[in-house]
Amino acid sequence: MIEILQQYWQSLLWSDGYRFTGVAVTLWLLISSVVMGGLLAIPMAVARVSSITWVRFPVWLYTYIFRGTPLYVQLLVFYSGMYSLEIVRGTDFLNAFFRSGLNCTILALTLNTCAYTTEIFAGAIRAVPHGEIEAGSAYGFSRFKMYRCIILPSALRTALPAYSNEVILMLHSTALAFTATVPDLLKIARDINAATYQPFYAFGIAAVLYLAISYVLISLFRKAEKRWMAHVNH
Repeated sequence: MIEILQQYWQSLLWSDGYRFTGVAVTLWLLISSVVMGGLLAIPMAVARVSSITWVRFPVWLYTYIFRGTPLYVQLLVFYSGMYSLEIVRGTDFLNAFFRSGLNCTILALTLNTCAYTTEIFAGAIRAVPHGEIEAGSAYGFSRFKMYRCIILPSALRTALPAYSNEVILMLHSTALAFTATVPDLLKIARDINAATYQPFYAFGIAAVLYLAISYVLISLFRKAEKRWMAHVNH
């Protein structure tokens, strides 16, 4: 039994030269979705606080849909639902894209975290002190320069604590990747349990690995908060 467990733990902790490890796949899902979702969220947050209805409404609708439906359902729609459409199967690019469980998982995670991050950033933009905006106007800043030099830097610092929580939640959300047969931590833990009938060890060690990754992320965000929010903490 110990030899079987050691054999399967290799797929969690290190590569055999041909396949990525469960930890590597989980980190890839997390980093790729958070980076793409965060980059998309910045312009969408600016549109979300716009006074122009036709600019603000599509972003509100998008965030409402993706925050109002479970991520598990969204993943099933992309992984199982999209490929059932004739237009998807008949288009080479879409056919190849949605046949990959990894692509579908990253797409679902990215769009989901983008929706939440957009609302986080939008709330932080609204919280920027009006005096700072008036000061920029007094110096003759254009709207673009106002956002680049004053509003966005201030808003992103303010949003950092809430955004750190979103990143941790996305780490937990990657556990749904097994639905699309992506070999992340949970998928490999389930395979280990099926092979060894030792659920305590299989899922227990997976939980420890999730805790270790969470600890690293929390430590990094704490250092970032101490650096960029020192004026708030003191």
